[in-house]
This record gives sequence, structure tokens and C-alpha cells, in this order.
Amino acid sequence: MEFIKAVLVALVMLLIGDFLSTFFYHVPEHIFGKFHTLVHHSKNRSFIHYAVLTKNPLVLLDGLLGAVPYFMFVPWFWAISPPGTVLGLLFGEFHVVWRHTSMLNYQTPVFIERLCNLLLITTPERHWLHHQDAKVAYGDIFTFYDQPARAWFRVLLLLKKKFRKIGARRNKQYLETDTFTARIQ
Repeated sequence: MEFIKAVLVALVMLLIGDFLSTFFYHVPEHIFGKFHTLVHHSKNRSFIHYAVLTKNPLVLLDGLLGAVPYFMFVPWFWAISPPGTVLGLLFGEFHVVWRHTSMLNYQTPVFIERLCNLLLITTPERHWLHHQDAKVAYGDIFTFYDQPARAWFRVLLLLKKKFRKIGARRNKQYLETDTFTARIQ
């Protein structure tokens, strides 16, 4: 019974963490921020070399910000199952490193790829699709977050465009006011 409880706690932790990380950090950072895309999606960027081996603090900070949703609930999950909490954190960290091995020409064994597809778990090859096109293959751990994340991406992109239009109108109105012309004379 303890084993089942531990596995369930780990699974719920990963589901909630991946959801929050995807929808409240990863997708918004692609739309409104530059930090994640510069650090994680620049051309010719080897994540393993750039982040893991060089221990670049900016990359590590980006990773930490993406991991905050997993750590937010540690006290609650710990109260239910300490082994499950540790299992969830360990699997999450393993998956971060594993999904970035595609840069090293790693090929997921067919059996593991089929198992991951069955369990809707992101493989390194699928995650690499996201590095090639930042508009696809969302959901760091679970593939079923991809379609809702793409929809969220489009909503946030429209919102950003609206903000830009409002800002452009305000700037135009300001430039046309007598206060502005008085300042430049």
C-alpha cells in the first residue's frame, strides 16, 4: 500500500508541476519574456554543455524558475508520502536531463519510446521538436499538455498584440499633445 501511495504522490506531483510550469512559466515566457528563449532556444545551443557542464548561472536560474511549481507543493506531498515526494523530484530531475540528450545524438530505444508514447511521456526526440520550433511540443514531461499549451500560446500572443496596439496608441496620443511639443522646443 505504501508503494502505491508513493507512486500516486509522485505522479500527482509531476502532473501538477508540469501543468503549472507549462502554463504559468514556459508558455508565458515564450510570449512575454526573452529570458527563456535566449537561454534555452538560441540557435546552435547545446543545453547539456551550456547548462549542465558549464553551470551557467542564467541557465540554472531558468531551470530553477521552471522547477518552482514542482517544489511549491513539497511540504503537502511530504506529509502524504515522503518516499513519493522524493520519487517525484528524482524522476522530474532525471527527465530534465534525459529529454535534453537528443543534442548528444541519443536515440531512445524502441521499447522505451513505445512505453513513453503509451504513457504520454515526452521523449528526447519529441522535446527536440520544441527546440527546433518553440510553438510546438509543449509539456516538458507529459505530451497531453501540448495542444492546450498551443491554444494558451495563441491566446497570450493575441493579448500581447493588444497590449502593443494600446501602447502604440498611447504613444501616438502623447506625441500629438501640446505637452510633448512644448518639451521638445
